[in-house]
Amino acid sequence: MAKRIIPNPGAAGLPTRQQILAFIEASTETVGKREIAAAFNIKGADRIGLKRILKEIEMDGAVARGRDGLSPSGRLPPVVLADITARDRDGEFLAAPAEWDVGHGPAPRITVAGPRGTRRPSGQPAPGIGDRVLLRVEASPAEPGRYTGRVIKVLGKNKAEIIGVFRAGPEGGRIIPVEKRAQGREIAIPAGEEGEARDGDLVSVSLQRESRFGLPQGRVRDRLGSLGSEKAISLIALHLHHIPHVFAAATLAEADAVVPVGPANREDWRAEPLVTIDPPDAKDHDDAVMAVADPDPANAGGFIVTVAIADVAAYVRPGSALDREALVRGNSVYFPDRVVPMLPERISNDLCSLREAEDRPALAVRLVIGADGVKRRHSFHRVMMRSRAKLAYAQAQAAIDGFPDAVTAPLLEPVLRPLWAAYGALVQAREARGPLALDLPERKVLLTPDGAVDRVVVPARLDAHRLIEEFMIQANVAAAETLEQAKQPLIYRVHDEPALEKMRALGEVLASIGIKLPKEGALRPALFNRILGTVAETEHATFINEVVLRSQAQAVYAAQNLGHFGLNLRRYAHFTSPIRRYADLIVHRALIAACRLGPDGLSPEVTVAALDQIGEQISAAERRAMAAERETIDRLIAHHLADRVGATFTGQISGVTRSGLFIKLDETGADGFVPISTIGADYYRHDEAKHALVGERSGETHRLGDRVEVRLVEAAAVAGALRFELLTEGQARPERGPPAKGRGAVRKPGAPGRPAGIRNTGSRHRGSRR
Repeated sequence: MAKRIIPNPGAAGLPTRQQILAFIEASTETVGKREIAAAFNIKGADRIGLKRILKEIEMDGAVARGRDGLSPSGRLPPVVLADITARDRDGEFLAAPAEWDVGHGPAPRITVAGPRGTRRPSGQPAPGIGDRVLLRVEASPAEPGRYTGRVIKVLGKNKAEIIGVFRAGPEGGRIIPVEKRAQGREIAIPAGEEGEARDGDLVSVSLQRESRFGLPQGRVRDRLGSLGSEKAISLIALHLHHIPHVFAAATLAEADAVVPVGPANREDWRAEPLVTIDPPDAKDHDDAVMAVADPDPANAGGFIVTVAIADVAAYVRPGSALDREALVRGNSVYFPDRVVPMLPERISNDLCSLREAEDRPALAVRLVIGADGVKRRHSFHRVMMRSRAKLAYAQAQAAIDGFPDAVTAPLLEPVLRPLWAAYGALVQAREARGPLALDLPERKVLLTPDGAVDRVVVPARLDAHRLIEEFMIQANVAAAETLEQAKQPLIYRVHDEPALEKMRALGEVLASIGIKLPKEGALRPALFNRILGTVAETEHATFINEVVLRSQAQAVYAAQNLGHFGLNLRRYAHFTSPIRRYADLIVHRALIAACRLGPDGLSPEVTVAALDQIGEQISAAERRAMAAERETIDRLIAHHLADRVGATFTGQISGVTRSGLFIKLDETGADGFVPISTIGADYYRHDEAKHALVGERSGETHRLGDRVEVRLVEAAAVAGALRFELLTEGQARPERGPPAKGRGAVRKPGAPGRPAGIRNTGSRHRGSRR
């Protein structure tokens, strides 16, 4: 624990972030703004500055906000809302927090102690498995991540919903829970309580009663769908994360009644050579681009770049059923087998999709770019456009590389080459700006027509992708600048600089491979880029890229501008995807109001506070979507590998805990777990500073980032969990003799080790979307 800082009541000005964090860390209870203000003697107008600092600290993940105030991230507050999930071997109840950020690792385990004395408070029901309870918890000093809790109140008898797969039996059946933390704890379904469930169905269950020694018994509440194929695995994530995926009847009726927008009161841009460039399987096209050389002699060598975006605001009006449901969804969610759209298909795939050779309303920005790639000026327009062509990334790239097809050949000189020339200028400005240059492959799961996993691929990163990305960034910057100049409230896309705690953790990891992190100077993306350049073309490259990604703050939506650290931009707002992001729709409405482009702009009655609340809501929806997408990939890959139990794989140690090692496989990018009890015949201790497990007797060391070979022992498809056996010997300490032959020496088959149950696995962090 950090040394407690005793505030100086007479100190002038505001405390630093470090002082506030130290105060929160040292407090045994959760604290709020009032307690912090009192501790640091903050009064009057300075309270506004304190509120801003606390919001920044919370946004970068250094602290977590509970019902009663702030506490350090990764640590439970004194009072916790939790679900009782099982009993341990001694018959004590085990609970898990109802809400937990997976970015902090596995959820803490809470042992629920019995009530003090011999009797429960009068009228207080006895807790049971499946109950949601309010607990007062205390951290175990001997076991980090373990807590003891006492029930303050049982909030609901068997109200916690359990999602699982139904397995039919001779009389009734059993439920296999899909959540990783509940793996191995089945629920018995007595005869007559199966409802309409059939073997293999995904169901929701309410617990009826449970025994100290037998299986808990439950009743099937709803049949959610069949899990007969991998194509239905995304159903699990949809229900676990409560993602709305069926549109309300009123929303669909409103979408069906929408009348297409005509060209009245719009600039006619239907003759402009705008094209869409998207993935080959894209069904909605919300952006089109074009570029021409600037004829202005004052901008010799410059370009006029146009980005046209589907005018969703023309169809989705504030307060409508479409608008209300779009806000609840927050964004579209993308799975390998399906898309859960933010808006009904009538809007997203038809009226607002910039289809080839069809008239579509758009909100467009014209960017005047200098020969050096720096934007000189810009203007927004409400237009009617007609896409000249629908191109795929690889198709457009092939044309530029000298292999045009029948579609791209006539577009090559008048359309594509000017686009690439303008992109070449923008690259110069981008390199001068120096955004964070992470190099992490994005794996994509490809399915067969029947829904089975075909293979996991890393799509090639083409200049065509970078071109569209850079054009969109410029358009987003222009949107933020225009709204700021007009003093129009908006929702920014903000990305704060990394927290000090994360920088310290990064420094420890870098030190373990001999790289020193500078301790002084302002944080800039260039610092991280120098680190990434140091490890480029080495065995540590991918690993360090991931560690740097984990060190970054989470990008969120907010009505206050904090800038975008990763892009190294002072102001940034999402404008380019209103079909799939609610934040962009708000920005469109704000631009319509600021530029006087029609009556359907953002109402002047919408306050900054209201936009801030919307920002928090859609940021939570984005995190929910990211978790659901990641977990679905985990389940699909585990399903794919289930018939390869016993096979060997190469990978890298991506996480080290006191319980064992997380391994990321090279072949699929999947994460799995090696329990510490199965590693060799030695007793291993967790060296937290070195991010390593070290054998007490042998000195054998398994360190974060080490290359390893593993054998797949178990694949739990429903949970998306993989368990491995480590085949690679650790590195020996120098004082113990020469290191093992490389790090690839393989342990002889049959090395001692106890079997262990499958552990929580899966991608534990995912970086912020720009």
